[in-house]
Parts: sequence; structure tokens; C-alpha cells
Amino acid sequence: MADYHFVYKDVEGASTQWDDIQRKLGNLPPKDPPFKPPPFTPAPDDDSKSKDKSWIDQKTEEELEDLEDDPDLDDDRFLEEYRKKRLAEMREAVKISKFGSVMPISGSDFVREVSQAPSDVWVVVILYKEGIQECGLLMRCLEELATRYPATKFVKIISTDCIPNYPDRNLPTLLVYNNGAVKANYAGMHNFGRRCTPEGVALVLCQSDPVLNDGQSGSGPSREDVIEGVRKRFIEKVVTEHEEEDDGSSSD
Repeated sequence: MADYHFVYKDVEGASTQWDDIQRKLGNLPPKDPPFKPPPFTPAPDDDSKSKDKSWIDQKTEEELEDLEDDPDLDDDRFLEEYRKKRLAEMREAVKISKFGSVMPISGSDFVREVSQAPSDVWVVVILYKEGIQECGLLMRCLEELATRYPATKFVKIISTDCIPNYPDRNLPTLLVYNNGAVKANYAGMHNFGRRCTPEGVALVLCQSDPVLNDGQSGSGPSREDVIEGVRKRFIEKVVTEHEEEDDGSSSD
């Protein structure tokens, strides 16, 4: 007589003939499917990848520097030029990312942060004091300009930390530096018109030099380009405000 309870093992695991019969009759749940390991996929070989623009785009700055002596790139003038272009873009982005806000400094920081700033960087300094309303108004304009023009350096310093006994009647004061020298100074709010706006401040700053730089113009924009950009932003802002007013009046 056959032993229906004899335990055997196959690819689906341990079982007995009795259990198999019961499964066919529906008295037992089906056995779990056999274990199948995932298919083997060899690790990607970086050397075997096709070397094109997307391959270079995936590289970090350090990896791009290491590719300078890559023999494959020596034979491909286009890829070598594209590598240099990407490396320059990365370095420019790092330089730009240093700014983008109004940075507070002290008197001891002034020479390092302002006078010794790189020659291709314009520095806008605001002398201010807490509690003076006009200082707060101009500061808000500069904070907006700092985000728009991250390649221009904006710093703020308490007036008497910068110049001992500096009179409050001259506050706020803006100083514009480039290459270690003062290029312009504006003492008092009357320099920025009856309505102090970021656009108005931008036009004043660029009266004689391209002080503001958004970092998108390579070696630096011309004064005319900056002013044209400011005027365009101003027009867009006025149009948007009028559209919002019209929407508000129509909803009433």
C-alpha cells in the first residue's frame, strides 16, 4: 500500500502526496510559487557607456576636471569643448551662489568683504540703524534686488560701526564699490524718489555703471542692458498691479 504521507521535496518546497490530492480537490490552498532569484544584471561599467553630452552632464565638477587627460576626449574635439563649457558653467554658478541676499557685516569685516572683493564683483553697502523707518523701507528694496541680481554683492552695516559719529540725518546711505574704490554714494531717501521701489533703486544704482548683475550675461551686462531689464520689470509689475485691481473691482 502506498504511503501517501511520505514527505518529498521539489522546486515548490516540501509536500506529501496526500496534500497534493487535497489541493486538487480544493481542500487546501495552493502551494506558494517556487522562489526565483532576480535575473543577474552586471554592474554598469562606466568605460563601456557611450560618451556624449548626457554622459558629461552627469559628471560633477571634480569628475570633469579629472577628464582633462582622458584619451577618448582628446580624439573628440566636440566633447572636449563641451566638457570645458560645462566646467565653466559650474564654476560660474558656484561664484553666483555666494550672494543672493543682503549680508550683515561689522566694521572689522569691511575691508575683507567690500574693499577686497574681486574686481569683477560690484558691492552695494547700506549704512543703516534699527528703528529708522526709511532704513527699513530701503532695506526691503535691497533684499528684493539681491535675489534678482545674485552676482552683485549686497551688504548692510550699522552706520556708526562703519563711520564713527556718522549723522543719522544722512541715513539710509548707499555706497557702491568696485575694484576697491567707491564709485557712488547716496545719502538720504531723497535720492530714490517719492516712492521708494526696487525698480527705482535699481535705476539709481545703474545711473553710470552696470552695478546690477543677474549672473546670466557671461562676462557681465552693459549698463544699457541692465537699465533695459529694470524698465521691463517695472512695466510688467505695473501691468500686473492694474490687472489685479481690475479683477478686484469686477468681483465687487
